[in-house]
Amino acid sequence: MLEVKNLTKVYNDGTVALKNVSFTVPDGEFLVVIGLSGSGKSTLLRCINRLIDATEGSVIWDGVDIVRADKHQLRSIRRQIGMIFQHFNLVKRSSVFTNVLAGRLGYVKPGSSLVHRFPDSDRKLAEQALERLGITDQAHKRANELSGGQQQRVGIARALMQQPKIILADEPVASLDPVLAHSILGHLEDLNKTDKITVICSLHYLDLVQRYATRVIGLKDGEIVYQGSREQIRSMTDEEFKEIYGQEAERVGAGLSGGGVE
Repeated sequence: MLEVKNLTKVYNDGTVALKNVSFTVPDGEFLVVIGLSGSGKSTLLRCINRLIDATEGSVIWDGVDIVRADKHQLRSIRRQIGMIFQHFNLVKRSSVFTNVLAGRLGYVKPGSSLVHRFPDSDRKLAEQALERLGITDQAHKRANELSGGQQQRVGIARALMQQPKIILADEPVASLDPVLAHSILGHLEDLNKTDKITVICSLHYLDLVQRYATRVIGLKDGEIVYQGSREQIRSMTDEEFKEIYGQEAERVGAGLSGGGVE
């Protein structure tokens, strides 16, 4: 169980990105966070694994407050929380295999990682991750030679190398076309259902939210303005929709338009 309690983040320039955000995530859930760009989705995910330090509040997981964890505790926690980024965050000039192995950096000595000295067991895990994501044939290519969809698969394989209990996915399909978006989210759904990995994912498009989420929270101006199940998001009213995306927003087909929605 992950518990977020009264989480607040104020940046140095005075921007209030999160305001007293509280919710719980039971183990094995596929939670999707929705909202406009700038609503606080990315800040929330980064506060959970402390890529960003929260200003106030708590993020409690397995009895430990991540916000207040010391360096030793945080290293152990981060081993178990995989992160997938919108723009992949791969080392473009390194091979796919090397990028995937980077998921084990939290488990090896810093000196060994600098010279890519990983044990055979880690290399075997990398081979299995590549096979699972269907990119074994890309292993020795440079990351920047791959398509966007392939690069995101590398990002998932890298996260899988951590043998995580939680995966945080920050707009993982925002730069992909609809077919590739379903492919990537299908891989995350497989990890969620087969491996029982909790997934917390930010998304823009309601058709994807309705298809993959087991539960949804909506953010607006750093505050939670909506919480619902898969069934509730499928029957979302126009009033609820506008509460999240603004009065000028309109639902168009499978996506969103108006009010600056991407």
